[in-house]
Amino acid sequence: MKHLFSPIFLIMLIVTTLQFSCKNQSDNKDEYKTTLSFKPGDESKIIEAFLSIKDSTRILLKQGVYKFDNLSIAQVNHIQIQGDGYDKTILDFKQQSEGGEGIRVTDVKHFVIDGMTIRDSKGDLLKIARSRDVTISNLHAVWSKADSTSGGYAIYPVMCKKVLIENCYAEGSSDAGIYVGQTDSAIVRTCKATKNVAGCEIENTSNAQVYGNEFHDNTAGFLVFDLPGLSKRGGHVKAHNNNIHDNNCRNFAKSGSFGTSWGVGNASPGTGVIILAASNIEIYNNSIVNNNSSAITIASGFAVDTKAAEKINANYFPISKNISIHDNEIKMGPVFPEPAYEHHIGKLLIAVEKQLNVIDPSRKNKRIPFIMYDGISSNVLTKNTTANPDSICIKQTGDNVFVNADFFNIMNPKKWQPNTNMAAYTCK
Repeated sequence: MKHLFSPIFLIMLIVTTLQFSCKNQSDNKDEYKTTLSFKPGDESKIIEAFLSIKDSTRILLKQGVYKFDNLSIAQVNHIQIQGDGYDKTILDFKQQSEGGEGIRVTDVKHFVIDGMTIRDSKGDLLKIARSRDVTISNLHAVWSKADSTSGGYAIYPVMCKKVLIENCYAEGSSDAGIYVGQTDSAIVRTCKATKNVAGCEIENTSNAQVYGNEFHDNTAGFLVFDLPGLSKRGGHVKAHNNNIHDNNCRNFAKSGSFGTSWGVGNASPGTGVIILAASNIEIYNNSIVNNNSSAITIASGFAVDTKAAEKINANYFPISKNISIHDNEIKMGPVFPEPAYEHHIGKLLIAVEKQLNVIDPSRKNKRIPFIMYDGISSNVLTKNTTANPDSICIKQTGDNVFVNADFFNIMNPKKWQPNTNMAAYTCK
């Protein structure tokens, strides 16, 4: 796993870790009134323990394979679920009799899950809702088969506050391996996600940091989305010092809930990073290599929904604003991945590359530029003609860095003029 850690980053990582650790220890005191220990064969006792759990309880799951239909915890405080290690304690949900989560946690304060593998549920593997001070660590969440029969999310905190996801691994999700939704304050660090539609997605989530991770061999590596109709607006997300590479796989998102026009079904095979209708986003010091359709995409809600303007409210604005992209290592391979030719957004990206090379023969058949901006700005709402009204700021060295894809005119070939002039978008 390649990292780009500088001395400053390492100092910051240590300080952040100590602050987060001290906060948790101060709140939790790392003491539990009750400790319950179980071994394989105790599944019925474990199910009962989850359902009847009291405040300040630690559940220890010893080495071995456990088979469950599902597990649920709700409305308690100060809970820890502890295994002997991801390679030792295995929770298997393959025989689940009906759809739903493998583990569901609801309305819990100070929740920790650590040191195990959870696998093969029909729905999401771990869903944590309306909880706060959540720590998910050393957890592997996987489906044995990565296709549309997999559940949507492997690790899924939603509508939470103060979430830490660290040293985790996610594989096989038909939506996002690591998904943080409608949450305030989240850290995702030193994790790995592969063979998912999206490696990691931060959706309608505010004050998030994503760093030191590796997202590879997914359809798309890292997504920052704001979608309409949800409980809160996201923003103020920083992604840095990640290794986002070789995300060129077929998109196998399910039809329906998250395969619709508003879901991750829109991610083209070959995508490194997508910023969609999100604000106050900083992408920096990452290695974004061999994502062969688009290294970084900046898009508006209009790119996937012509009625986006009708959905504007306090929690949703369709134009990406205040986007800073700088100091990343970016490289692309020589051709689009084969699955991109069969994907609706992939076809648009292929068309952008072709049109650029038709308009400007001096490009000599260069690849699509690293950063693809759909070109749909707030001017479409204000009827102004301001250059870069939404504060897109790019500071990247090298050639073939940027294209304004002029998506508003893409269906009208006579007017369609994608261009590589990034003067208005260069950080001043």
